[in-house]
Amino acid sequence: MTDHFSAPQERLPLDAVLAVRDEVGKVVVGQQGVLTGSIAALLVNGHVLLEGVPGVAKTLLAKSLAAAFDMEFTRVQFTPDLMPSDVIGQQMVAQQPGGQVSFTFRQGPVFTNLL
Repeated sequence: MTDHFSAPQERLPLDAVLAVRDEVGKVVVGQQGVLTGSIAALLVNGHVLLEGVPGVAKTLLAKSLAAAFDMEFTRVQFTPDLMPSDVIGQQMVAQQPGGQVSFTFRQGPVFTNLL
């Protein structure tokens, strides 16, 4: 009897994800739960907010995941004088060589894979 609902025998995607988890786990020590959850969120196009006291490898985790998945990483240091345009970008006035003036959009750090 054949079972039409059996799982496929090929496990290459899972093996690749486990390999990424193990390699990043060598750099980010002691954060296996956060690492596994972050990888799961990346795979399903979810969002993750890493919170914690200084020194628990939040930035290192984000940088390592970005490198492992070949993504662009940007970091924003929040300060009291940070404006929304510092994060999302803003329209800039650009003067062309012929004297014409035009507006160009300067992208902020939010235009990245991992922020």
